[in-house]
Amino acid sequence: MNFSEVFKQSNQLCRVSPDGKYLATCVQYRLVVRDVNTLQILHLYTCLDQIVHMEWSSDSLFILCAMYKRGLVQVWSLEQPDWYCKIDEGSIGLVSSRWSPDGRHILNTTEFHLRVTVWSLCTKAVSYIKYPKACQKGIDFSRDGCYMALAERRDCRDYVSVFVCDDWHLLRHFETETQDLAGVEWSPNGCVLAVWDSCLEYKVLLYSLDGRLLSTFSAYEWSLGIKSLAWSPSSQFLAIGSYDGKVRILNHITWKKVTEFDHPASINNTKAVVYKEVERKPVVGSADLFIQQRITMGSTLFNTQSKYEICPLPVQVPVVKPDLDRANPKVGVSSMAFSSDNRYLATKNDNMACVVWVWDMQRLGLLAVLEQTSAVRCFQWDPRRPRLALCTGNAKLYLWSPAGCVSVQVPAEGGFQVQSVTWHCSGDSLILLGKEQLCLCYMEGTPHQEKNN
Repeated sequence: MNFSEVFKQSNQLCRVSPDGKYLATCVQYRLVVRDVNTLQILHLYTCLDQIVHMEWSSDSLFILCAMYKRGLVQVWSLEQPDWYCKIDEGSIGLVSSRWSPDGRHILNTTEFHLRVTVWSLCTKAVSYIKYPKACQKGIDFSRDGCYMALAERRDCRDYVSVFVCDDWHLLRHFETETQDLAGVEWSPNGCVLAVWDSCLEYKVLLYSLDGRLLSTFSAYEWSLGIKSLAWSPSSQFLAIGSYDGKVRILNHITWKKVTEFDHPASINNTKAVVYKEVERKPVVGSADLFIQQRITMGSTLFNTQSKYEICPLPVQVPVVKPDLDRANPKVGVSSMAFSSDNRYLATKNDNMACVVWVWDMQRLGLLAVLEQTSAVRCFQWDPRRPRLALCTGNAKLYLWSPAGCVSVQVPAEGGFQVQSVTWHCSGDSLILLGKEQLCLCYMEGTPHQEKNN
């Protein structure tokens, strides 16, 4: 592995362009665009206020920067650096801004979710969509960019409207059988729309493109329900993470439960490998103590090293008992992600915050358990290979593959702590984000590493 130098960033705003050529970062009110291979600055833009949201257009030609408190959106062009667009929502305010799939329309959601405004960069036309619902995931575009599903709330009832993204005409509008709709999400093939209820009612509804209800799934009643939901890339499986600490897998033919994955405190599954992170302090002789004191605290020379050990079964997983009297208790499956080849599913159960579970989707069983010394902040699959990257807020990067686990020290000075990780679309590098810094990690065999070595 090879690591780049450290760069500044604000608000975790760092995005690789969809074509993989550019890296955009925000530093307060400045937008910096670099070549992703050389990391040389190509463009530097200055916004009117501190940027709180940044997003590439689908064709990598434009970048949207939103300043919600000011109700402003600024759009910058890579092809014409002198051109820019400013959208001012005025007194009606702004809480969300995003691109449409064609990269030529911007959807702004106003304060109190009064409406969604669709702005066209080409014709300067403006369209309004009323009654958007304030919920966890109220807007979703189909993967092919043809359709948009919007959750709505009218007359104390939940509805979904499906729009055609070409001209924004309404294709379907139907009422959903939900008490308090929490989100909508298209299957990757765009054939099915999943709609789920708030955590107070366990209900997932599956609709066809024309608004027909295909199936309803509910695992139990009178207890906190759904916490997360994830489609497999092939659209064959729908994984539902629940507050009871289980993941239920539905199949795409009958929409019935195929299996459920539990997260037990005691692991005795002989087909699973349990990797435990073990830390060790570097041994420092008395002659080295003076040198150590002279070295800055941020130096990686005397950092705690770690490695993975395979634990003999049975293994007791550390469990934190949540305070159920407080809002948003740390319990239930909050994070799930399928590998790009559909083979594996990674999950995290919140009252076992230091553990990541990897499931084999071919044999529908537990494959690996990664027990970290600190709570897992983020994990993400390589977009090309079955390889999982994760971080825990320290100066290390962790990688799992079917071949095993590895812990890598990030050799950045100044106490760089990895808060989140994002793969480059090629799978050849990772963007590591700290609190106010970032660096790139190049995997073996990438052109950048060969060039630097």
